[in-house]
Amino acid sequence: MSREEATVPVEEGYGANPTLPEPNQTLIPTINIAPASPWPEGTMPTPAPGFAVNEYAGDFDHPRWLHVLPNGDVLVAETNRPPKPEEEFSLRGWIMGLVLTRAGAEVPSANRITLVRDADGDGVAETRSTFLEGLNSPFGMTLFEDTFYVANTDAIVAFPYTDGATKIDAPGEKIADLPAGPINQHWTKDVIASQDGSKLYATVGSNSNVGENGMEAEENRAAVLEIDLATRQTRLFASGLRNPNGLSWHPATDELWVVVNERDEIGSDLVPDYMTSVREGGFYGWPYSYFGQHVDDRAQPPRPDLVEKAIVPDYALGAHTASLGLTFYDADLFGPQFAGGAFVGQHGSWNRRPRSGYKVIFVPFQNGRPSGPPQDILTGFISADDKALGRPVGVAIDRRGALLVADDVGNKVWRVVPAQ
Repeated sequence: MSREEATVPVEEGYGANPTLPEPNQTLIPTINIAPASPWPEGTMPTPAPGFAVNEYAGDFDHPRWLHVLPNGDVLVAETNRPPKPEEEFSLRGWIMGLVLTRAGAEVPSANRITLVRDADGDGVAETRSTFLEGLNSPFGMTLFEDTFYVANTDAIVAFPYTDGATKIDAPGEKIADLPAGPINQHWTKDVIASQDGSKLYATVGSNSNVGENGMEAEENRAAVLEIDLATRQTRLFASGLRNPNGLSWHPATDELWVVVNERDEIGSDLVPDYMTSVREGGFYGWPYSYFGQHVDDRAQPPRPDLVEKAIVPDYALGAHTASLGLTFYDADLFGPQFAGGAFVGQHGSWNRRPRSGYKVIFVPFQNGRPSGPPQDILTGFISADDKALGRPVGVAIDRRGALLVADDVGNKVWRVVPAQ
């Protein structure tokens, strides 16, 4: 029996009109993940021609997400999935446990946010402090005026913030619950404030691959939620987004964008992850269809009424690339060709042969919309002997306009600038 593998180049899974072959579901899913291995001393990822990279800070414990404060301090969420309750054996659960262990993703969560500071401006952080600790699998972070919000896996919590503070000792105030256990398959929750500070938007991933745990387990999941800070009421803002992350406001259009991890186990060519603007009340297909009206027969019972109104995402990011990080470029350091474009951190595939992702890309924009093929910005996360030396996740722009990349397997934050 021949092994399942891609039939089209991964590049054809990018853009506004990705190639979407017929599904190729196999009895046992394709498992093809690079085992985690630390960066050898003195090595680092490979920047694109014309760029340079250096280690901004290291010795973290699974750094996943970044937030740059107005004074230039960088916050790093050191985090991982919460402990899971004992559950009955399932083939898919066993496979996912194998995948996570091999990928270096089964380490306990440090449950803290660390602050690092580059006071002398040389591109290397020379001081660090524990900014917040005792959190619950924290991920997303956002600041509005003097309030700092953290998206734990089960709730959004607010803390008072003073400019220049290196630690918060005040207790947090719970703003809103977020869907969590006992399944909590996609545990990462992102958060961003509206531009007037009156609302928060939070991402919540699905509790399954394609609804196999029952749609009652998916209430307010596979969605972007809106929290009104005056009333503390939560409502569904957009749905059908299997695992959304990377909430970002586009600097020119003020539209809210996310990146989304799509479904697995129907072949190496399907389904491309994507980034998209998020329409209020919009439905994006999961689990009943993908990229508009491409029906997924595994979702039962079918919902042709929802398939009919499913929105086609703006831009595909390649099948199984595990695109997680998203930030728009609104600085000057990289030059005008980067203005308004998007950097995307691609954590890397497990369900594709050959592999995809394991890199940071840039997608150019014009007039608020993606306008061309992606460009590799940071690669080299897979070693010559096929080990994952690192896996990029969160991306952010520092105060000087450089690109920061959280590497959760490498336990580093990398900094990318134009080569001098």
